[in-house]
Amino acid sequence: MDKHDRNRLRAQELVAQMTIEERIDQLTYHAPAIPRLNVPSYNWWNEALHGVARAGTATVFPQAIALAAMFDKAFLEEIADAIAAEGRAKFNQASAHGDRDIYKGLTFWSPNVNIFRDPRWGRGHETYGEDPYLSSQLGIAFIRGLQGSGEFLKSAACAKHFAVHSGPESLRHEFDAVVSDKDLWETYLPAFEACVREADVESVMGAYNRTNGEPCCGSHTLLANILRDKWGFKGHVVSDCWAIRDFHEHHRVTKTPVESAALALDAGCDLNCGNMYLHLKSAWMQGLVTDEQVTEAAVRLFTTRYKLGLFDKTDFDDIAYDIVACKAHLDMSVRAAEKSMVLLKNDGILPLNPNALKTVAVIGPNADSRKALIGNYHGTSPRYVTPLEGIEDFLGDAVRVLYSVGSELSFNRSEFLAQPNDRIAEAVYTAEQSDVVILFVGLDETLEGEEGDTGNSDASGDKKSLYLPDVQNHLIEKVTAVGKPVIVCLLAGSSIDLTYADEHCAAVIQAWYPGALGGRAIANVLFGKSAPSGKLPVTFYRQDQDLPDFTDYSMQGRTYRYLSNMPLYPFGYGLTYGRAQIECEGIDRELAVGNALELSLTIKNPGDRSIDEVIQVYSRPINCKDAPPNPVLVAFERVCVEAGQSVHLDLSLESERFSVVDEEGKRYIAEGQWDVFVSFSQPDLRSKQLLGAEPIALRVSVNRA
Repeated sequence: MDKHDRNRLRAQELVAQMTIEERIDQLTYHAPAIPRLNVPSYNWWNEALHGVARAGTATVFPQAIALAAMFDKAFLEEIADAIAAEGRAKFNQASAHGDRDIYKGLTFWSPNVNIFRDPRWGRGHETYGEDPYLSSQLGIAFIRGLQGSGEFLKSAACAKHFAVHSGPESLRHEFDAVVSDKDLWETYLPAFEACVREADVESVMGAYNRTNGEPCCGSHTLLANILRDKWGFKGHVVSDCWAIRDFHEHHRVTKTPVESAALALDAGCDLNCGNMYLHLKSAWMQGLVTDEQVTEAAVRLFTTRYKLGLFDKTDFDDIAYDIVACKAHLDMSVRAAEKSMVLLKNDGILPLNPNALKTVAVIGPNADSRKALIGNYHGTSPRYVTPLEGIEDFLGDAVRVLYSVGSELSFNRSEFLAQPNDRIAEAVYTAEQSDVVILFVGLDETLEGEEGDTGNSDASGDKKSLYLPDVQNHLIEKVTAVGKPVIVCLLAGSSIDLTYADEHCAAVIQAWYPGALGGRAIANVLFGKSAPSGKLPVTFYRQDQDLPDFTDYSMQGRTYRYLSNMPLYPFGYGLTYGRAQIECEGIDRELAVGNALELSLTIKNPGDRSIDEVIQVYSRPINCKDAPPNPVLVAFERVCVEAGQSVHLDLSLESERFSVVDEEGKRYIAEGQWDVFVSFSQPDLRSKQLLGAEPIALRVSVNRA
């Protein structure tokens, strides 16, 4: 009997002692105590997207989209393990003091493995980007880090939001995401399947919307047929918060709260984040749900609690509180921010040499903003270092730093009684007096995020366009007109049209939401203490390209796999301080189905400083009608190569990586000729232009033995 079955048996024995009313009460996120059975209360709702969130002090790591830009599975798992350790430490202390409130438990509703299919979606920065394979691999790593591999779960992870969910935020409570079988199985489901089958994720959260007519939290297709029957999921399902209420209020697939609760439970939703399961007693009395359905849901939930060791003594009980936001974790956060930064353009100005500078201008609404550091779903850091503070700390008294906010994020003035653009003149004469300008623009969680959590109520957290707010565009134009070298540093969680900056500025860096100490990492990168080594997990489009309608869930014209226009900056692209070279040694060009293609690579660094690079492998079948039009990512690995040295890397591509999905949603290995590309980027034309290099191209024959 494995660990899951042992804990399930214990859960069955405990639940058997409960009345039907007590079992129903346990199906809400704020499960009450049952004193006669020595069952304490438990609040299931906690968040850990990039650190323990909403429960006080914790290490605030870079936002999820930044963690994705690292393209580093091993380090992401290490980060998740640190998050779980802090979660345990906080849980231990809270429980010891009788605090069992919301955000104090060990069931973390993370990661978000939805596909960032449309750059306007406000919650896209919670995800790992636009590619199903990248999202799958990073989701697996994060879950393994959160849950651990011991006798007990260190914490319980949750893959969300299942499924076919990526905006618009304003419509999510009533929207029906209509998708083809091909798009469903090729794009929207692979990351969830990987989280279930390869990472053994403990929980899955349903989405707000409908998918092909069924509300996701009451979908027999998603929860019963696919998740349980096809994938063999053994954990518990939780609704998104108050999503079951949408069944009758917005989706109109039921008429009453009682019917909505019954539909969700019948489909396999075990836990209600919300209050609709308060109506399960009425549903049970009316015969709309059975004893067996209620009991099974309760057993699944108590199985998770047993797997967490909540009724046992575990080694995790001894994790001391001093691990929370400790130096090791804070240093890890800075390293993650450095690894995540994507150098989009560099005319040679970076890294800056402090010894050659007398005065540096730091300008922009995100230069001294704490909000721009943290994204959403964040904890509280014991210290914050903004970009301005990081630069000042790095330079000390050796270089004068002049600062101007330049503009607000979106408001047209800083002082209410002033005229519009009241900080522009200050920004201009600050730039005039400096050797170089570092311009910090972008967004924060008030402009992109979840409906209800942001300040842009007119867009419900989504972006209305890919442009920066007008006041920031005006600021960039006025500052660059001064004629001094300008480095644009973008703090944002999504694709922004940076065409003007690309054409007029000396360098462009995508810094994402880099975490509470992100300013320190930014300074380290700008002045060469470390090098930017992130790669874009999303496509940076040009605003004048026609994006499909936001509500169209077809993948045609979306993401790098189906893009027909040339982007500004492609998925997988990113520069560093130096240039590595790849050599591919002899490989077998014949791949038998069931075997693996072995790639033997040597990465050389002829430069005078160490380089972190990401090896990327893409493939595309020749003349296969079911393949996406562009080569697709099938492998990646981050490597560090010391100056003047080389490293050897072996990559193994299982034959399943040479598969496609047909119009009926069936995945199969496409026999015949395949093109395989190995590079530090995609093999697309724009990447070749930006890098000035061609990928290694191989022709491989895939056939049955």
